Amino acid sequence: MSDALKNLRLRADTYARIRAFFAARGVLEVETPILSAAGNTDPNIQSFSTRFSGHVDAGARERWLRTSPEFPLKRLLAAGVGDCYELGRVFRDGEAGGRHNPEFTMLEWYRVGWDEARLSREVIDLLEQLLLQAGRTFDVVETTYRGLFHDALGVDALTDSVERLRETLGDIGLDGEGLGRDDWLDLLMTHRIQPSFPRDRITIVSDFPASQCALARIRHDDPPVAERFEAYVGRYEVANGYHELNDASEQRARFERDNAVRRERGVPEVPIDENLLAVLDAMPGCAGVALGVERLLMVLADTDAIADVLAFPFSEA
Repeated sequence: MSDALKNLRLRADTYARIRAFFAARGVLEVETPILSAAGNTDPNIQSFSTRFSGHVDAGARERWLRTSPEFPLKRLLAAGVGDCYELGRVFRDGEAGGRHNPEFTMLEWYRVGWDEARLSREVIDLLEQLLLQAGRTFDVVETTYRGLFHDALGVDALTDSVERLRETLGDIGLDGEGLGRDDWLDLLMTHRIQPSFPRDRITIVSDFPASQCALARIRHDDPPVAERFEAYVGRYEVANGYHELNDASEQRARFERDNAVRRERGVPEVPIDENLLAVLDAMPGCAGVALGVERLLMVLADTDAIADVLAFPFSEA
């Protein structure tokens, strides 16, 4: 059997196992729109857009391909759907290369009444089941963002200066003009910390800097931290989860700050999702996580090339 056919079957088998995992736990599979009148305001994520040519009564002509099913899933949670997940295609402009494809598959799920710590354990359960089926065993290490940076690099990720972070990063051939503190932290993670993660380890990193809260709640420790976690399998980040914010006014302020950063960078602003904000206060307390399926398939197939787990990569689509 060719590797291409083998990996197509691996994908199909992984989908079946994911669905069986959630069926056994009573989590409902749902399907939400791929096209939306709103986009993702995150300045570090660029969306594809298209135009609708039909009757104007259908709403806004400019539509955005989703970068995640997060916003409509949260609207369903506010409507009372309960625990739910979606397994489907998402799109991100500009992300193409050996480990990225502009069109990819995301698994996203939400657990009502849970926090991010409890959800991270379910992520571990799912990963371990899928890895075991592939004949792989992994150790599990759980750490905080602050603890990870301290142990790996001897820096305090929550309080050290930008100058200290730059000094620790060293020369990676980057000008650095206009980069903020979180940008330097991201570079330390991707260039100095992630590459050293053991191949046979699942790493859970929690309690991110409050400035990286995105759609997560902030816990007012000293200093404050975002109730957020990331999961890594070997060197690959595969999942990003939150104890979800359900405060519409705070979320609006965050969306507006995102668009302000976009203006400063000369990047087009993106319409805010008013449908989400209209119901966010009614969303029950919950935790949610998004998992990149191709990253997971790369681990299961033991390859560093995303093209190996796609029927056709972007360059051949």
